[in-house]
Amino acid sequence: MHVWPYLVRIEFLAAVIVTVVLYVWSITLNAPLEEPSNPNLTMNPSKAPWYFLGLQEMLVYFDPWIAGVVMPSIIMIGLMVFPYVDSNPLGNGYYTIKQRRFAVAMFGWGFLMWILLIFIGTFIRGPGWIWFWPGQTWDHNTVVFDRNRDLHEIVAGVPGFGFLGTNWIAKMIFGGIVVGAFYIIGVLFFHRLIKRSRFKFSYLISPRKFLEWAKIPVSVLLAMPVKLFLRLVFTIKYVWVTPWFNV
Repeated sequence: MHVWPYLVRIEFLAAVIVTVVLYVWSITLNAPLEEPSNPNLTMNPSKAPWYFLGLQEMLVYFDPWIAGVVMPSIIMIGLMVFPYVDSNPLGNGYYTIKQRRFAVAMFGWGFLMWILLIFIGTFIRGPGWIWFWPGQTWDHNTVVFDRNRDLHEIVAGVPGFGFLGTNWIAKMIFGGIVVGAFYIIGVLFFHRLIKRSRFKFSYLISPRKFLEWAKIPVSVLLAMPVKLFLRLVFTIKYVWVTPWFNV
């Protein structure tokens, strides 16, 4: 099918129809505003609109500038880039999953991970932004005594590593080594994943460009779920602590 004018005409008509449907829906749907805000009363939980709850949930795991700027930017760039990095010519010109498994899988994983954050912020986080399992009553008097620790504090309890608890240079270097090792393992994982498949992406670009590209899926698809797992299961707040930023 030719892009111009046939495909463009179909896309334009689809956009017009969707716009009309949204207009009619917004006019007929009863969605009143809430009452005027009371400066003497703070809502608990105080939540952003559902489409921003993913960002609000990420604030639990990262510093504000990382959760609000860096990670969303990487996620958006990654979701836009993934469909273009699979250079298999057999999937050009038509919709296919078989010939686009890498792009579809990477995009789908990133999209579902973002939906998971929104789901957690909407249905799991209750008063005080405390974790309530589905079916649990949201009790405003609930107090959780979890002590969030940094990774170097846990390792400092191992005999021979006590210096990590007192020397800030040592704990900064330790965190950098852990994060660097994570990215190296992540890059090797994606390289092996692509190499074992039928995709030709890794063979059509230089190693330097592959390393530059691999930082995006490692940050988007691995770092976020790993950090979420460490925080929720082991109550580890930060892996890399420095005087300037925390990861």
